[in-house]
Amino acid sequence: MPRAFITGITGQDGSYLAELLLTDGYDVTGLVRDHDPLLPAFRQLAPDAQLVVGDLQDQGSLVAALDAAQPDEVYSLAAFSEPARSWQQAELCADITGLGVLRLLEALRAWAGDDLRGVRFCQASSSEIFGQSTGGLQDEQTPLRPRSPYGTAKAFAHNLTANYREAYGLFGCCAILYNHESPRRGPEFVTRKITRGAASISLGHSSELRLGNLDSRRDWGHAADYVRAMALMLRHGTPDDYVVASGTTHSMAELLALAFAAVGISDWTPYVVQDPAFFRPAEPDVLCGDAAKAQAVLGWAPQHSFADLVAEMVSADVAQLSGH
Repeated sequence: MPRAFITGITGQDGSYLAELLLTDGYDVTGLVRDHDPLLPAFRQLAPDAQLVVGDLQDQGSLVAALDAAQPDEVYSLAAFSEPARSWQQAELCADITGLGVLRLLEALRAWAGDDLRGVRFCQASSSEIFGQSTGGLQDEQTPLRPRSPYGTAKAFAHNLTANYREAYGLFGCCAILYNHESPRRGPEFVTRKITRGAASISLGHSSELRLGNLDSRRDWGHAADYVRAMALMLRHGTPDDYVVASGTTHSMAELLALAFAAVGISDWTPYVVQDPAFFRPAEPDVLCGDAAKAQAVLGWAPQHSFADLVAEMVSADVAQLSGH
C-alpha cells in the first residue's frame, strides 16, 4: 500500500486529494495544527485519513510527522493562501508559504538523508508566480514576475523545489495551479463570497454584495480536477513542473451573472456594490495557463466546466444557508 503525506490536508485541495488517494488505495497521513477549525468537517469527508500534529514554522515537528507517516509521496499544499491579505501580513505569508516549504524540504533531508530519491515530492505552486505576465498564455517557461507577497513566497518555494531536484536528486514536481474553486473553498475567497452572496440574497438573508475590481479576469477550474493532476505528476516516470489550468478566462462580471442566474436572478447589478476597500495594491495581469504539457505527458484534462463549477458552488451555498 503506497503511503502519502499531505500538508494542508484539511483545506480545500487537501481534502479532495485525501479522498482521491484513499480511493486509489493509499495510506494517507495529513499534517494538522492544534485546534484546526477545519478538522471536524474534514473528518466527515475522509475519516480513514491519519492525522499528525505539526507546524510549518517548526522544522522539528515536521521531521517527527514524516517519521510517523513514513511516506512514499509528499504533497506540500499548506500555505498562507490569500494573495490580497498577504499585503497586510507579508512577513507571516513569507514565513509559512515560502520558508515553510524550505523547512519541509530540510525535514525530508533529515528524515530520509541527503539522497532523497526514494521520496516523491509535489509542491503546490500558483499562477500568482507569473503575476505581471506580458503576452498570451503562460506555460512552464514563462518568466516569474509575482505581484504580491503571496506570489513572491510561492515563487521562492517553486524555485527551491527545482533546486532540491537538481542538488539532491529529489523527485520534485511543481504543480503551477491556476485559480481553482469548489464548494469547499473558504468564505474569504472572492468566488465563494460571490456564490454565497447570491444564495444569501435569493433567500432574503441580505440585500447587497460588496466587491472590489469587477474587470479582473481569471482562469478558473475545479479543485477536484487540479488535485488529480498533482497525483498524476508523482506517478509519472520523470519529475518535472506542469501548468494546471483550463486555458480560458472569465471576468468577475461573468461569474456574478452565472451565480445570480443559478438562483433565478437575471440582473445582478442592483445587488452589487464596488468597494475600494477590496481593491488590491497591485493587481496581477490577466493570467491564463497553457496546460498542453500536462495534457500531453500526463494525460490530464479538466472534467468540470466553469458554468458547472459555479452552479455546484451556488447550490451548496443555498443548501447550507437554508439549513439543509
